[in-house]
Amino acid sequence: MIPVARRLTRLPPYLFVEIDRMKDELIKQGRDVIDMGVGDPDEPTPDFILKAAIKALKDRSNHQYPSNRGLMVLRVEIARWYKKRFGVILDPATEILPLIGSKEGIAHLPLAYVNPGDRVLIPDPCYPPYRTGTILAGGRPVAVPLLAQNDFLPDLGKLAKQAKGAKLLFLNYPNNPTAATADLSFFRDVVRFGQKTGVPVCHDAAYSELTYDGLRHPSFLQVPGAKEIGIEFHSLSKSYNMTGWRIGWVCGNKEMVSALAKVKSNIDSGVFQAIQMAGVAAFRDSGSHLKRMLKIYETRRDLMHRSLRKTGWPVTPLKATFYLWAPIPRGRKSKEVAAELLRKEALVATPGVGFGNAGEGYIRFSLSIPTQRVKEAARRIERLAVWPRRHSR
Repeated sequence: MIPVARRLTRLPPYLFVEIDRMKDELIKQGRDVIDMGVGDPDEPTPDFILKAAIKALKDRSNHQYPSNRGLMVLRVEIARWYKKRFGVILDPATEILPLIGSKEGIAHLPLAYVNPGDRVLIPDPCYPPYRTGTILAGGRPVAVPLLAQNDFLPDLGKLAKQAKGAKLLFLNYPNNPTAATADLSFFRDVVRFGQKTGVPVCHDAAYSELTYDGLRHPSFLQVPGAKEIGIEFHSLSKSYNMTGWRIGWVCGNKEMVSALAKVKSNIDSGVFQAIQMAGVAAFRDSGSHLKRMLKIYETRRDLMHRSLRKTGWPVTPLKATFYLWAPIPRGRKSKEVAAELLRKEALVATPGVGFGNAGEGYIRFSLSIPTQRVKEAARRIERLAVWPRRHSR
């Protein structure tokens, strides 16, 4: 056996790889599996984006290595969108960097700032690449609990006392997996935290456009001083059904953007230019696509909420993302409940502990499957009845 580097042995199994393995076993048995585990939009990429990509594919000038900094036309569109959507002014030349999906940039950022043994503040539960990117850079993830009693926001006052020497703080709102949201007051506290402690802030805003009931989620960069202490990651994956295209960006503090660009220049060759032009088309959309998608997700949200409540699950309607973060009965383990859903009802849900120790006590359902399948999933959940009905409220 060829020994691997110790850093690989420190990595937990990637959550969705394990889920795929269990799902494939059931499919081989002939079971009708409904997968609510991974957040991958089921609706196709809009036609106007496909047309822009096809046109760009036929342009031979897009067939060479792209600029590591990305096309200026794309960076200008990102800057225009940030100004229109959030009122944030960004310099396309120095404060924006296209990424091969925001996951790639998030995972590579610690390579620019973290030395072996350095501490990185990671929300718990969290999107796994915050933790795994830190480990691959040789850093030590320090869990920042996100608790229901604090609306799944970190206790920044308590955290400030533990932040000395930390190299980065990762945050993510609207949040995956909890679907929690944040307001400008919270982001003002985050900026004060960064100014007081000197810890750079890395905010992941990939779900900012997936909000319901009239909510308009703010950007961390809207707060005065935010660009002095941090950056924001974003993506077209969820809002424009472009998960497989791999197109995202980072923006904000120009020194941090430049540092990540330096790492990337030694690892990849940038985003294929035809895909960047598809991204330009997405930013020029009138907004009709997103309105349609939000109606679809709202319908699915309401379906799941009614069924879970009917069966006794104490859940509240999500205000953002397409994830339902559902508590399970005290004393039960999330892996146990997820395994029961899979074994008895061929329904894939994600155990909360896979997102961190503080995720224990929850499972996550993704609404990114066809509405008819959501209806069938709701029927199966009602049949299983995880919660005793006396807990219904």
